[in-house]
Amino acid sequence: MFNKAINKNKFMSETFKSLPGWTYTSDAFFELEKKELILKNWQLVCHLSNIPNAGNFFTFEIFNERIFVIKGEDGNVAAFHNLCSHRGTKLLDKTSGTCKDKITCPYHAWGYDFKGNLIKVPYENQFKNFNKKDHQLKPVEFEIFQGFIFVKFINSNVPSVQEQFAPYIKEIEQYKLEDMKPLGRVTMRPRKVNWKQIADNYVDGLHIPAAHPGLSGLVGKSYGIEVSSNNGYVHKMWGDGSNIRKDNLSNRLYDKYLPHMKHLPDDRQRYWLYYRLWPNLAFDIYPEQMDFMQFIPIDANTTMIREMPYALPDGRRETKAAQYLNWRINRQVNKEDTNLINLVQEGMNTSRFLSGPLADSEKCLIDSANKIRKYIPVSTIDERPDENMIVNLNSELLTVS
Repeated sequence: MFNKAINKNKFMSETFKSLPGWTYTSDAFFELEKKELILKNWQLVCHLSNIPNAGNFFTFEIFNERIFVIKGEDGNVAAFHNLCSHRGTKLLDKTSGTCKDKITCPYHAWGYDFKGNLIKVPYENQFKNFNKKDHQLKPVEFEIFQGFIFVKFINSNVPSVQEQFAPYIKEIEQYKLEDMKPLGRVTMRPRKVNWKQIADNYVDGLHIPAAHPGLSGLVGKSYGIEVSSNNGYVHKMWGDGSNIRKDNLSNRLYDKYLPHMKHLPDDRQRYWLYYRLWPNLAFDIYPEQMDFMQFIPIDANTTMIREMPYALPDGRRETKAAQYLNWRINRQVNKEDTNLINLVQEGMNTSRFLSGPLADSEKCLIDSANKIRKYIPVSTIDERPDENMIVNLNSELLTVS
């Protein structure tokens, strides 16, 4: 099939070329992404400060998978699939909350301790050859990095989050992320675009002068971008707001009210820092707070942006004002980006767009596209294959790569 169905010249890896438009709209390609890109990589659940006490839990869902993390009575964190071992019922049906003394299934009242052990079964004597130890909750692989709890659904050779962020650990530690507390609740913002549109836009530095006058006025020509030295697990962007333009009200007030942060050196007092943990997680780190943004794929044309802000405890009114102004600045940036990614998604849905050139400076876009070509080689085909052939073509390309 491989030799007959495809012209080999059409799927050679092109370093300075975007992914084909069809990869942003294909249902079959989306199914490949779910397994090969999303579920094999680390996904963020919450921060330790979201579950400070015994019995506190936080849930997370992606595709058909649902998990929760919970703080044990011994102070340790555990992560489990959010389903009862009896009939698969979802155990915890809220974003967060507290279990008093055990986790109780709402269907038949099976009970589990915070380590996942089954400890209560009503009508237990009616089950033949029954052993509670055979019906514990199913654990999920997890990691705690800088206070944030990550999970991975499919076993893979993807390095730990700690290893992926290795080139930037010293830089990140300056911000004391481990000591931060929630600044608000988790929010979900739907977007009618493919998840890659949002991820691409996040690391696209060339569009900022043209599309974001407010942000451009804040960071000016200091905006930089790089791919991490350890195989590009992390994409980094940054901008220094020390020479902020005064022609934007929100920028001007932000610069006026943002107080000195004692935990940061002088060169970080007006520094905006962005990290993308490939493929679908972003950290926005500012002097006065940080936010995470997670691009949760729903289908080939729909994404949910999951986000939550955190900050170090700081009762100063100036800090509160700066946090509000940060929100105003980024709300405008998000509005501008939403319009742009909608326009790009429309283009991907046409029959004429194949792929486009990428500039040398678009390092993160180049890196991301080449990663996807590596893990899902059918994406090296410019012209849209038959939808029913995509999975088989990808399998064949994996055998010859």
